[in-house]
Amino acid sequence: MSLTPASPLAPPTWVIGDIQGCCSALDQLLEHPAVVADNGARFWFAGDIVNRGPRSLDTVRRIMGMGNKAVTVLGNHDLNLLAVAAGVRKPGKSDTIADILGAPDADEIIEWLRHRPMAHYEQNHLLVHAGVLAPWTLKQTMALAAEVEHALQSRHWRQHLEKMYGNEPDRWRDGLGPNKRLRIVINALTRIRMCDVKGRMDLSYKNAPGSEAPDYLMPWFDVPDRATQNTTIVFGHWSTLGLMIRPDAICLDTGCVWGGKLTALRLSDRKLVQIDCISHQTPGSA
Repeated sequence: MSLTPASPLAPPTWVIGDIQGCCSALDQLLEHPAVVADNGARFWFAGDIVNRGPRSLDTVRRIMGMGNKAVTVLGNHDLNLLAVAAGVRKPGKSDTIADILGAPDADEIIEWLRHRPMAHYEQNHLLVHAGVLAPWTLKQTMALAAEVEHALQSRHWRQHLEKMYGNEPDRWRDGLGPNKRLRIVINALTRIRMCDVKGRMDLSYKNAPGSEAPDYLMPWFDVPDRATQNTTIVFGHWSTLGLMIRPDAICLDTGCVWGGKLTALRLSDRKLVQIDCISHQTPGSA
């Protein structure tokens, strides 16, 4: 959990969508005149900083080198890297994390990554990789994120990662056991896209909302009576949704690794900077 009080003197903050190892696009974005002009700016990364793109190692080193200027929440691809490093999951055919695992500073990178937050709240903006469940208040979301962070940062982190995979439970209940509780929190914060009207997650649907979606499904941010509707939630993860800016929800995954754009948004005025990317993968395999 990362919870920082708002300050009227806070430096400009840019939020950057999914990079997925596309370090050239990240370098271009950070060197953009509008970004450079914000001297002392801070940067929030919406997770999935690694995997599928060509330069995962360079990307993670670049962000690590930014020190306290950067806040990075964990995404599902970042967790996948931790699981592979822990030996509880084999690399997938589309994974591009071998350069990290074979790097001389691999242990340092894994240690840094597993100490990243699952959620960050500041300036009335909640940063997560994918989304939140409708019943969760802001306070509860941050507390549940902290539970996962504690598990990942403990000496038993490998054993906790073994319990991470699976699509059940798909609906929140206060009485869930420890393993199911860990899994549903991780799934909500790093994988959620669509839910039914009761807030039950459907983790199989990856396309954009619209005519292809079953009638009973809706985006997680449109579930009725969502407890965080008065907090602006900034997220990535959903490249088929793409750029969306609403008072209560902002999506910044614009499909960089699929040949789209890498997008940054300045919190104070919603100014956008976008960098054209080169396609490295087939859309829909995220």
